[in-house]
Amino acid sequence: MNDRAFLKSFAGLIVALVALTVVLFVVAQIIGGKPSKTIESTVDAKAVAERIKPVGELTVGAAQVAKLATASSNPVMDAIIPAANAADENHGKKIYDATCMACHAAGVAGAPKLGDKAAWAPRIAQGADTLHTHAIKGFQGKAGMMPPKGGNMGAKDEDVKAAVDYMVSQSK
Repeated sequence: MNDRAFLKSFAGLIVALVALTVVLFVVAQIIGGKPSKTIESTVDAKAVAERIKPVGELTVGAAQVAKLATASSNPVMDAIIPAANAADENHGKKIYDATCMACHAAGVAGAPKLGDKAAWAPRIAQGADTLHTHAIKGFQGKAGMMPPKGGNMGAKDEDVKAAVDYMVSQSK
């Protein structure tokens, strides 16, 4: 077989393979086709999202206090009756339990322990305004340090003041 006959046979074979590929592609499109409707509709997506949503939620530290503060306050009621939040005697204790207790129960970083009259006496002598300012803005002293708002930047100033007042009342 000469070169010319070989090239002619090879070209014919290539053309036949390309034609076969085109025919198979067309047949596959006809048989497979496109689905008449989308596989996942919006209703199905909502149902799936409802089934797989989390059962609960875990909050730790600052998020817990923010939720506590928002859950216990009603902006409309606070605007109408400003003393509505002040009437809750346990408000300061709730904030203390949620945030302040982490340091003030064990004396971490020089924090005066709740009920330790000797440690609280010089602080109480400075006055409530100074204690509130140090608790809200933070304070660095010789005995230790107080982070702003006890490390919970989501807490309201009123909540921090209530917690400070609670600790002072327990330490006189």
